Amino acid sequence: MDNSKHTDALEYHKSGRPGKIQVVPTKPHSTQRDLSLAYSPGVAIPCLEIEKDAQYAYDYTSKGNLVAVISNGTAVLGLGDIGAIAGKPVMEGKGLLFKIFADIDVFDIEVNEKDPEKFIQVVKAISPTFGGINLEDIKAPECFTIEEKLKEELDIPIMHDDQHGTAIISGAALINALELVGKKIEEVRIVVNGAGAAAVACANLYIKLGANPKNVIMADSKGVISVRRTDLNSRKKPFATSLPCDTLAEALNGADVFLGLSVKDVLTQEMVRSMADDPVVFACANPDPEISYEEAMASRPDIIFATGRSDHPNQVNNVLGFPYIFRGALDVRACAINEEMKVAAVKAIAELAKKPVPEAVTSAYNASHLSFSRKYIIPKPLDPRLLITVAPAVAKAAIESGVARKTDIDWAEYEETLRSRMGLDNKLIRALTDKAKENPKRVVFADANHPNILKAASVARAEGICVPVLLGNEERIGKIIDENDIELKDVEIVNLRHDREETRRVKYARMFSEKRQREGMTYSEAYEKMFDRNYFGMMMVEAGDADAFITGVYTKYADAIKPAIEIVGMREGLNHIGGLNIVTSKLGTFFFADTMVNNHPSKETLIDIATLTHETVKLFNTEPVMAMLSYSNFGERPIGSPATVHEAVAHLHRNRPEILIDGEMQVNFALDKELRHDKFPFSKIDGRNVNTLIFPNLSSSNIAYKLMLEIGMSETIGPIQMGLRKPIHILDIESSVREILNMITIAVVDAQVEELKAKMNA
Repeated sequence: MDNSKHTDALEYHKSGRPGKIQVVPTKPHSTQRDLSLAYSPGVAIPCLEIEKDAQYAYDYTSKGNLVAVISNGTAVLGLGDIGAIAGKPVMEGKGLLFKIFADIDVFDIEVNEKDPEKFIQVVKAISPTFGGINLEDIKAPECFTIEEKLKEELDIPIMHDDQHGTAIISGAALINALELVGKKIEEVRIVVNGAGAAAVACANLYIKLGANPKNVIMADSKGVISVRRTDLNSRKKPFATSLPCDTLAEALNGADVFLGLSVKDVLTQEMVRSMADDPVVFACANPDPEISYEEAMASRPDIIFATGRSDHPNQVNNVLGFPYIFRGALDVRACAINEEMKVAAVKAIAELAKKPVPEAVTSAYNASHLSFSRKYIIPKPLDPRLLITVAPAVAKAAIESGVARKTDIDWAEYEETLRSRMGLDNKLIRALTDKAKENPKRVVFADANHPNILKAASVARAEGICVPVLLGNEERIGKIIDENDIELKDVEIVNLRHDREETRRVKYARMFSEKRQREGMTYSEAYEKMFDRNYFGMMMVEAGDADAFITGVYTKYADAIKPAIEIVGMREGLNHIGGLNIVTSKLGTFFFADTMVNNHPSKETLIDIATLTHETVKLFNTEPVMAMLSYSNFGERPIGSPATVHEAVAHLHRNRPEILIDGEMQVNFALDKELRHDKFPFSKIDGRNVNTLIFPNLSSSNIAYKLMLEIGMSETIGPIQMGLRKPIHILDIESSVREILNMITIAVVDAQVEELKAKMNA
């Protein structure tokens, strides 16, 4: 890892509250009565109930939504035996994934014990706390013994994800790949390279899915595991083959399937060419597969290929499985994760890949079309349907196999509960990031002498989100890069005062003066303005020399928006622009407008804001359901701002009936659809969850979203500029690196949309 990434990784884990997860109270705790219920004396009541029946712990404590991620640090990622405490960042990371994908709470527990029996005793002793246990990064063969004994002796779901996660996901991929090529799993010959925990689990699961054990050949670093070898441990002996092959190359000759869980570059093109027609090759070594994507695809045209990487089709990623498997197990209070539940997960994941892919998913991956094919045999990790597909399948299998304690499930209600859980996490920026990476754009940064801008630009370039162009003095920028150990070698820097930019400055001054000559702009004035980074950078976008422009870290919003209106102008048919903030909270994701521009909007201004917001929210693959807010409801106050809002809504209902908007209404009625239905059942948005809030003035909107931030209720992305002809975005002063990176992502996606519009109009 280079120095900048090393520094970034440490800063990420250290900044703010160290680590990646925290404990958050879920009950009121502000009054003495609250505290007396939370602790003494009130807490004694549920204690006594649980003493009568331990199952009440699921009703009165967090046990039913709490998983322990437990490791002894003996096989951490590709780092090996680095010790329990050194593995803690990985365990916290696993906890983060549980939370964001399935809303499962996690305590990570690092046990400083390598002796399997002692480790088992530790886990058994603490097990009453948890609804499930995810064993992680424990080396083979000890991991087999540990998992088996804990499953025998405990009555909660237990899974060693390093074994079974890869098995489940690759199993789903295998089912679909074989279907595409018209082969039967019981007839194909499968070669597994690697003999660790994941390889053994994969081979065993493939056999449960129907593979003939005699057709499964496993190889380790010494060659094929055969009956002719005398160095096999108890875990390898069941896979010893009597077939006449001793090397990987010999085993692959005529084979139908290759599964790699080993090391990079062990598989050659010649080996792939020696396989049977329509070979299925899963090269899952991380970070570099057994054969590169380019080499594999060039080896033969009939290959179906998958890796563990996100930058190629068919990613075998454990995150497709473990969050949803535990979610389903917890929700029926299962006493185990058994083979039936794993197979159910395999089949659910496989079936999901065959269903029509929603636009939100294709858009997230910037794909014009995704459908069941050789390059789409398993769902994408950001597919929101995984939760509502895999978790119910696992839960049903738990009930049918007799390991569930809770069996009276209303499945329609359960699916709705799962859908509501998805609102607890903002998957939006991750989806947008993937979309930006598919078609990165040239983004110009006005404030390139600010460390946060340079850090964000470095990350954006490294992740393939954009091609940064920095405005400023080369020496000063270079010094800041060196002082902060930022990786930005060979980045383009444009010095406005350098002689080599004279031709471009003249060009931009001429364009600007011609554009504004009837507003009194002379060439001389335009030329002087080209020494201002905002004017120069925006002219780069206007002239087509860049795709997007970001400013604002040093500049007041009003000072930055003026040149934007003068240079790129408003979109046709609009008389106003606006600012939108995306606010993510425990209640879900909301869009706030207008947060930056219009102080006291008129009816016409509110109409433009609502129209702009409706169009902008749709760009984020969200159907806008909009409430126009006020301090009164539906005509109660026929004067002042409520009357203005009332008139704006009436206009929109008449002239833009396709927009789902209503008001004026107080915010509590906007956010509580049951309360709104009881009081105002006539509302156009009756029965719908509002996700977009249009505020009556700038003060209320700006205060609202900043208040939510300051009291720790949410995160925000923005402000996103709405209504300009081209992607010009203005940051808040002193924005963080994360906020800038989010804005870069928005700017790139904005530029992609503008490019698409231009092509359609051409």
